[in-house]
Amino acid sequence: MIFDGITKIRLISRVLFKTILLLGFVPVLGLSVSAADGSKTSAETFTLWQLPSQTPSQMMCYVLRGVGGKIVVIDGGMAGDAPYLRGFLAALGNHVDAWFISHPHSDHVDALTNLLSSPQGLKVETVYASLPDVTARKKYAPNDDAVSVRSFTNVISETHQKYVELQLGQKIVVDDIQFQVLGINNPEFTNNFINNSSVVLKVSDSVKTVLFLGDLGYEAGEKLLHGPYGGQLHADYVQMAHHGQNGVGEDVYQAIKPTYCLWPTPLWLWDNNSGKGKNSGPWKTLVVRSWMDKLNIKKHYVSADGLYRID
Repeated sequence: MIFDGITKIRLISRVLFKTILLLGFVPVLGLSVSAADGSKTSAETFTLWQLPSQTPSQMMCYVLRGVGGKIVVIDGGMAGDAPYLRGFLAALGNHVDAWFISHPHSDHVDALTNLLSSPQGLKVETVYASLPDVTARKKYAPNDDAVSVRSFTNVISETHQKYVELQLGQKIVVDDIQFQVLGINNPEFTNNFINNSSVVLKVSDSVKTVLFLGDLGYEAGEKLLHGPYGGQLHADYVQMAHHGQNGVGEDVYQAIKPTYCLWPTPLWLWDNNSGKGKNSGPWKTLVVRSWMDKLNIKKHYVSADGLYRID
């Protein structure tokens, strides 16, 4: 079965998380720790966690903690990822200062919808996103996770959750962390409509820089590269677009020139395994991995391996 490996990893992650949660050590939790230049301590830069999937599906969820203790979340994952994320955030204080949604597909937004519907003590100050126009979405992506989009927008309205539409070039500062919006929804790209409207965030402090691409597709990637912020793409870490397959083009990664890659990617997708062995599937993960080989990446953080912490 193609899910055997990730199922074992998921069970190990759950046991590890519950054990450390009981011991009260979640702030130091992680299977791997690194810094962009190796010369600073975690007290001088924000901490970034890449969370593993709790279902067989691909998903994306990152949790950041500033030096002052404020918490930021990017995406969140499937509804099945919500219980794990709830426990993780509870251990960090049950208070999220900013929650960014890259785009409203189920593997990115459903966990947040679930938590907002039943907060159980969790407080989310502000949700940020750049949602495609409803009329255009119904025209160009009528069946593209329509339930997830409706559920998300409904829960925002019903719970009176503070919500902010992101603007191109906008800068938001939480603790020591700056979030700069380099890309928002792109209504002109009717192909791959929702993914091509992923928010692009450059997250930085004085120590490290992380570029989040969401599920950005090729067309929007070219717009980003040749747009007003194309010269600002360089980052120490890059979140691989569309879980590392069929996202932006190689030229975008060449412009980013990352040292490290963040892969929100389950084992079957990492190996392009449809169930018949490595490279038996239709996904382009192995092609993108070959692109990264040319860039001499120092380390790949793959969510299939479990929970990662980066300082």
